[in-house]
Amino acid sequence: MGKTLQDIRNYIAENGIRIVDFKLTDIDGRWRHLSIPAERLTEDLMKNGIGFDGSNYGYAPVENSDMVFVPVLDSAVVDTYASVPTLSMIGDVKIIDLPHNRPFEQYPRNVAIRALEYMKESGIADQMVIGPEYEFYIFDRVAYESRQESSFYRIDTCQAHWASGDDDSNNGYSIRHGAGYHTSLPMDIRNDLRSRICLTMEEWDIDVKYHHHEVGGCGQMEVEVELGDMLKLADDTMAAKYIIRNEAASEGCTATFMPKPIPGEAGNGMHIHMLLFKDGKPVFYDPAGYGQLSETAMYFIGGLLHHAPSLCAITNPSTNSYKRLVPGFEAPVTIGYAMANRSAVVRIPAYAKTPDKKRFELRNPDATCNPYYACAAILMAGLDGIEQKIDPSKRGWGPYDFNLFDLDDEQKAKIEGLPSSLTEALDALEADHDYLTRGGVFPERLLKQHIARRRKEAEEIERLPHPAEFSRYYDL
Repeated sequence: MGKTLQDIRNYIAENGIRIVDFKLTDIDGRWRHLSIPAERLTEDLMKNGIGFDGSNYGYAPVENSDMVFVPVLDSAVVDTYASVPTLSMIGDVKIIDLPHNRPFEQYPRNVAIRALEYMKESGIADQMVIGPEYEFYIFDRVAYESRQESSFYRIDTCQAHWASGDDDSNNGYSIRHGAGYHTSLPMDIRNDLRSRICLTMEEWDIDVKYHHHEVGGCGQMEVEVELGDMLKLADDTMAAKYIIRNEAASEGCTATFMPKPIPGEAGNGMHIHMLLFKDGKPVFYDPAGYGQLSETAMYFIGGLLHHAPSLCAITNPSTNSYKRLVPGFEAPVTIGYAMANRSAVVRIPAYAKTPDKKRFELRNPDATCNPYYACAAILMAGLDGIEQKIDPSKRGWGPYDFNLFDLDDEQKAKIEGLPSSLTEALDALEADHDYLTRGGVFPERLLKQHIARRRKEAEEIERLPHPAEFSRYYDL
């Protein structure tokens, strides 16, 4: 599809498109949308945008909450899930001003763009390449309730080991607890659904690397995509979550990216691989370095580890996030780096050996994050590490070329840990956020709003009686 307005209008005419749908991102990372008749996609709209009230999107109040949405033409794609022929676009948000509208500095996509501009201004690199991994569960049904007189959740999936005695849905091929990794047919009942998800992602210009069943035996899946430009992959993450949820819904089931929807099973992360380029050359490669990483790469890792507690408030922004970050489930709990060690928060994949693929992954993020904010924060933490020359080895953060979960209590006590709760992460962000506001990347009031919203959520959830408390304490 072309990138000019005339190209888009020609496509609309040739393909019978009736509606153009615009998708906007709120502060929490959810898509919202508004639609117009296709004939209203005009030069005037591209110049002046579509007005809306930004105060309903969760951002901090500004002097003018009347904003406009300006479409990004090269994001146009046919929305697979609309029965009326619909063309979908994402875009940027601007504040109405004179003589010209100006970018809304809190809008997630604008924060990511500003982070990339800051990177270029620093002279360190001119491109950040990332590769997220999408982990999620697919269930047959889910029900939940949280009221004064009742609180529960109930999950049903016929492939789970607990359904082996269900005469109505069990076929004898249930998956054992924690034994779902790369399981084959007929146990892998969602194989075709994942294939359809991946083919739809390709239609949306998202390059899929592979898909498979993950460790969680009661329906955990993974789709991994190819490495790509940071801004495009943040856009793609929003689209991928939309596709996964809608494909599941179209088959009468439900998908969730909750970090820990099932106790005792593997949680859902969104590991993010990353590398930098300058003038087309990889910045992170050095054949003589640890894991073939350059000194600059090690400083970037140092920045990630130094700011890891405050980063968690952005990359792991839900109370449920910290139910995943516990020992025993391949989720990181300690601040450190290593080669091919999945218990370290920064892992250097041994299989990535060529200069243009040499990278590392940050393993703590999960998909409850706003991908634009998360990627921008990760970049800013890494750049701070480079600028401050933070050496992770000299700081005692590794390399940890052993299983961190196997250490005795005395050894574990010597290793710094990630926050154990959202409140702890928010405390860290309050104390450590100068690296984010540098260069005007993250507005101070955006961070304050984020902290305030998440604190309120955490306090509300912490005050609720837990169903398990009734079984433990009701008769005391």
